[in-house]
Amino acid sequence: MEIKLKKKIKDLQKEIILKYTDFDNDIEDFKLKTEDYEANEKIIAISSRCIRCNLCVEECPVDAITSSSSTKTPKIKNNCVKCEICVQTGPISCIYIIEATSFINEENDDVEYFLKEKKVPHRILRMEKIELNREKCSSCGTCTKFCPTNAISMKDKSIIEAADNKSYPKLEEGKYPYIKKNLCIGCGACVNLCSQGVFDLERTLGPVIETKLLDINQDACVGCSLCEENCPVEAISLKNGNIVLDNESCIKCNLCSSKCPVNALSLREKDN
Repeated sequence: MEIKLKKKIKDLQKEIILKYTDFDNDIEDFKLKTEDYEANEKIIAISSRCIRCNLCVEECPVDAITSSSSTKTPKIKNNCVKCEICVQTGPISCIYIIEATSFINEENDDVEYFLKEKKVPHRILRMEKIELNREKCSSCGTCTKFCPTNAISMKDKSIIEAADNKSYPKLEEGKYPYIKKNLCIGCGACVNLCSQGVFDLERTLGPVIETKLLDINQDACVGCSLCEENCPVEAISLKNGNIVLDNESCIKCNLCSSKCPVNALSLREKDN
């Protein structure tokens, strides 16, 4: 997905003037000088298609995502470091990275905005075992609402007993959740949403896929320790005047390289 937007410079200038001046004043008295400008930003957004599995919440290394429920989607908090782990983890690609670029085009007398979705690989997610304790179930049906593969549906007690080849004498007549295990992907939405603790899930979640590399220039380093102070996971440190990186702990979030005053650290996309 790629979107291109344009806005005339004079319209942008008017918006800025209106924002920062008193409405009682005559805006014609204000003049705004526009200079060359370019900005790049990475935006992470969660789609309304979210299935409430809370995997992104569990896997976020800096606790930057609020927990979800049946009535609300998770939200990205201000302390997000844009490490992209949540995007790799989302089981149905409902978390997006949008690379936003804006710059002033003096030749065309306008401001241009480019929004482009960044493609990110996904970690392996596989259901190993899922069971449910029917005696705990209140038959509310919440678990069926967000299952991305329709692996869970509400069935009559008699149908469930026939399918399981087992009787459930303690259950009243009615409909209860039934799982087609061959359709379950192990996302855990049912586990997260069930308030009765009915589900027991075992799954395999593969490792984070390394898509970026942190280049270190030891000769350029001035030993200021800003990288060490700003690393959110304590993956980088200074020892005997050298930068030491724990690559296993590093989440490739770009905080250290953005804070380095001498460009001794540089985060780049890994070659395919």
